[in-house]
Amino acid sequence: MKGGDGKHSYANNSEAQKNIYSQAKLAVIENVKEVIVKLAFPGYIKVADLGCSSGENTFVATSEIVNTIIESYQQKGQNPPEIDCCLNDLPDNDFNTTFKWLPSFHEKLKLDVKGKCFISGVPGSFYSRLFPSKSLHFVHSSLSLHWLSKVPDGLEENKTNVYLRSPCPPNVYESYLTQFKNDFSLFLRMRAEETMPNGRMVLTLVGRKALDPLSKDCFQNWSLISHSLLDLVSEGLVKESDVESFNLPFYNPDENELREVIENEGSFKIKNFETLFGLLFSNKTSRTEVRDDDNVDQSCVFEVIEKRAKVIRSITEPMLAAHFGSAVMDRLFDKYTYHLSQHYDTLRNKPTVNFFVSLIRK
Repeated sequence: MKGGDGKHSYANNSEAQKNIYSQAKLAVIENVKEVIVKLAFPGYIKVADLGCSSGENTFVATSEIVNTIIESYQQKGQNPPEIDCCLNDLPDNDFNTTFKWLPSFHEKLKLDVKGKCFISGVPGSFYSRLFPSKSLHFVHSSLSLHWLSKVPDGLEENKTNVYLRSPCPPNVYESYLTQFKNDFSLFLRMRAEETMPNGRMVLTLVGRKALDPLSKDCFQNWSLISHSLLDLVSEGLVKESDVESFNLPFYNPDENELREVIENEGSFKIKNFETLFGLLFSNKTSRTEVRDDDNVDQSCVFEVIEKRAKVIRSITEPMLAAHFGSAVMDRLFDKYTYHLSQHYDTLRNKPTVNFFVSLIRK
């Protein structure tokens, strides 16, 4: 994700991700309550947020988890436990911007827990070991696990696409699926070693309802990036060979694929599995509501489109800039905004699909 707090930063363009968490919030809270009871109200609780990224969002979830723990103890007349909250992301994540939100986080906590809740950063890939054996009570990860550990092998034929798009050779899809299965199995195995028996893990990730991974219902955002890059090729700003060699390390599984990996890995039992729907475009601008009639103010429509383009830029710019150079980023996302506007009528009511799954360590 793009660090800092500028106009294209993830910190200032992650409202959609926050809205997805709000849909999962009640299920997260319920799982926290259940694990506390199951583990008999321990005097110390260790919580991990994996893929915390930069900005306020990680503390929105963490404050809910911590306050739920405290309320549960209070209701049982128990003394509050010490709570260790570990925020994880890759080493080059902008942890500094995240920790600027610590004062706001402490303000949201119950008064009697401020001296008992400890926050730390844990840099590293969640596809590796991060914590001591059987040390975690509760693990949370929101909108991170659709990112793979690397670009899959065997994508040489995926010439002008940055991801799966019809038409593309069947082996391209198989390469992505294989990488996802390997990565998610590894993630589960690492967390199984770190999570104590009966500990709980709650995960939210981008998925798809269509069984066909090449369906037009499957992540149109990346197709529009492909179009935009090819525009820059035609303008002589980007080499065609650079486009042919770039693919995104991303995979949005369907429900069967996700369940299959969990069941085959075998360390966790599925407690809840829910589908959360959002909208590709926010239905409100900073000024007015965007309606579906033909008389909608076009300036408001463009504001919504521009806002969505900033979201995608905040997510993808570091990867794109590393491959194509920072100098073309403004032009690339001008093109992206144009292509998004051309598809607005067909995409504005298109739901996004996210899966929420809670797991119990066997």
